[in-house]
Amino acid sequence: MYRSQNIFAMPQAFSSHTPRKVVSFKTPNRWVVLTLTIALIMSLPVLVVGNAIFEPFNENWQHLKEFLLAEYITNSLILMVGVSVGVLTMGVITAWLTSMCEFPLRRIFSWLLLLPLAIPAYIIAYTYTGLLDFSGPIQTQLRELSGWGYGDYWFPEVRSIEGAIVMLSLVLYPYVYMMARAAFLEQSVGALEASRTLGSSPLNGFFRVALPLARPAIITGLSLALMETLADFGTVQYFGIATFTTGIFRTWFGVGDGTTASQLAVMMLFFVFALILLERWSRKRAKFHNTSQKQTAIKRFQLKGAKAFWAWFACLLPVFFGFILPALQLLWWVFTTAEETIDASFFSLTFNTMLLAIAAALIAVSIALLLAYGKRLHHKPLIRTGVSIASLGYAVPGTVIAVGIMTPLAFLDNSFDAWMRETFDVSTGLLLSGTVFALLFAYTVRFLAVSVNAIESGLGKIKPTMDDAGRSMGLSPLGVLQQIHLPLMRGTVLTALLLVFVDVLKELPATLILRPFNFNTLAVRAHELAADERLADAATPALMIVLVGILPVILLSRAISHSRAGEQ
Repeated sequence: MYRSQNIFAMPQAFSSHTPRKVVSFKTPNRWVVLTLTIALIMSLPVLVVGNAIFEPFNENWQHLKEFLLAEYITNSLILMVGVSVGVLTMGVITAWLTSMCEFPLRRIFSWLLLLPLAIPAYIIAYTYTGLLDFSGPIQTQLRELSGWGYGDYWFPEVRSIEGAIVMLSLVLYPYVYMMARAAFLEQSVGALEASRTLGSSPLNGFFRVALPLARPAIITGLSLALMETLADFGTVQYFGIATFTTGIFRTWFGVGDGTTASQLAVMMLFFVFALILLERWSRKRAKFHNTSQKQTAIKRFQLKGAKAFWAWFACLLPVFFGFILPALQLLWWVFTTAEETIDASFFSLTFNTMLLAIAAALIAVSIALLLAYGKRLHHKPLIRTGVSIASLGYAVPGTVIAVGIMTPLAFLDNSFDAWMRETFDVSTGLLLSGTVFALLFAYTVRFLAVSVNAIESGLGKIKPTMDDAGRSMGLSPLGVLQQIHLPLMRGTVLTALLLVFVDVLKELPATLILRPFNFNTLAVRAHELAADERLADAATPALMIVLVGILPVILLSRAISHSRAGEQ
């Protein structure tokens, strides 16, 4: 009896004291360790660049500060203000018209308005330069018809900061458009109908009800557009506009001063982080919740006559100038130069580009799956912070990421080469920097956020009970991901792969800086030909980038259109 009492007393003792010891000495969960390790690796370029602020300023920095820094800041601010006006005007108006109004070709415009997103800003800049320059077809035809000569007439200068604002606005307004349209489609039917019953006109309801409700989404789209504006290199470099990106590139390659280039990149990061803080502050300051359970199709305003025409015309303008006209010009140039440009070297360029894009997409999506699933398993502040840090690269320009990657890789290469020379009298050369590894690392850091957002969205649609069912069948967490989640998220994973694939296809500054010697991509080749004023020859690689970029844009449009029940 004494023994049996002791036997039954032992579990009570363990239950009151043992759990506290187990918790205190428990080894860290591998998903936590994996998430934090990936976050540290992905944030390494930004940390390296940020560390440059503690380095002493040399004479090159003093020269920049005295003669160029003010121009970099001024031009960047002018671009941001101008692009803000352009993308807000085009994006918000077209989003409202295609969401809340009914007019001819509305359904077609709802996805056509996203097509400019498939054209990189530098490609549309090359195209319009070829169209509008002094030697272009428009001015040539104007001189032939009027008999004017050089200096006899005024014509807008496309290679200017105003021209850059127009070019960037034409391809970046879809960021605002898709965020605003999704917000308009998800708004409460009750609130909109209440404004109508109170005698509010469509225009008054737009400003007093719909626009305030959609403001957080609009600010998010604007922030994305402005980040792309700051990150742009091809357009501003081709137009001869001095900005942070061109300054970093010139300081690194023209002067050969990596420290000063990094310090300039730190200043650029202040602009980027200011945009991130603005976007988050806007979401906190403006929180609106849909209290209505009505998710039927919105009763759109029927536009007729002149109103229908102007709505149709307002939607046509961005599509025509942002996609149709540049695409037609590229097609014409390809048709006239096909015999010279479509050869073995072009197919080699295409193979290099596709291989890089596929590899980067697979790596980014694989890492995104691990991060997003780790966050699902352990929804703790530490995990959430790690995933947010790992996703920060999308907000950082490719030029800054390239500088942040080149510095540590060059240090590792030089250190290892010095050790090999001293120990074995053998030079290893560059093993990491200037290789495909550096490029893939940069692409993964830059576009990881794209795949993380898509994967998290897909995981969020799977009920947690599916995880419990898988675990009850003896599956490990990784087994649940492989055998349950991945089959259910096949479409989401494919979408993430396509989005990263196209973003890598368009990336220019990081590729220019980090590519291996004699290794070109479609984007780099188009840039080189355009820089040599061979705009027609640049059309072939440029058009290939555009054609590949259309498919993800159409998928994105379908996802937005089906974000609300009953929407078509």
